[in-house]
Amino acid sequence: MPEIGDETDRGERIAANAGAEKEAWGATLDDMRALAEEYEAEGWSTVTIQAGYAAPTTPGDDDDRFGLVYVIPGNEAEPFVDAVEAGEFPRFEVHRAEVEGKVFLVTTLLDPGTETAILLAGTYEMRNALRCARMADDRGEMFTHVQKLDGTRLGSFRHEEHEQFFPSITAIENWADVDGAAMDY
Repeated sequence: MPEIGDETDRGERIAANAGAEKEAWGATLDDMRALAEEYEAEGWSTVTIQAGYAAPTTPGDDDDRFGLVYVIPGNEAEPFVDAVEAGEFPRFEVHRAEVEGKVFLVTTLLDPGTETAILLAGTYEMRNALRCARMADDRGEMFTHVQKLDGTRLGSFRHEEHEQFFPSITAIENWADVDGAAMDY
């Protein structure tokens, strides 16, 4: 009989959460579509993108960016770039939910001048957000970056109201501690 230990508990936790995470991701995509429909009903153009990958990041050896990076599919790049080139996107909204240490979110970039809304759906693990959240809090700003899988940068957006992305650094610290990922910065 196998011995029950921390790894077994972790595996059982992952299996138990798989359904909840799948449901949360589905709800996130439904929210993105509903938000897009609301903007369209008000006469806005919308670009909706399901990111293949999203992650909070901080400056590294070869990159000085920090913020939330969305990696989007190549076939979504052209509509995104067209929208960005036509507008300025000074406003934003973040709709987020947390499920067992994962954040599911829709970042909506808004350009009232062209009445265009770009909606980006993504998910990331809270334990990976600690450095980024602390940096956003220290600097009083946050960034959204969009790129393709090959690293091609498509657009970056500065946000002064970083709290929408990280409403509770304590909650992030708690998840980082759970998985042993808390670090001194």
